[in-house]
Amino acid sequence: MNRTLIILGVALMVAGLAWPALRRLPLFRLPGDIVISRPGFTFFFPLTTLLLLSVIVSVIAWLLRR
Repeated sequence: MNRTLIILGVALMVAGLAWPALRRLPLFRLPGDIVISRPGFTFFFPLTTLLLLSVIVSVIAWLLRR
């Protein structure tokens, strides 16, 4: 558990430091992401992005368990 928390903390620090570069990636604008725009209201649900991130996290977790 300690190792997992340390790895998670380091990953969050790296993501925070790399955030300016990560914002330029086309994440959250993929085909399949749901965006409903009305005057005064915008609903955004990143369905495809969440599925992609889930696969990436699952692969990383699988590699760490090996």
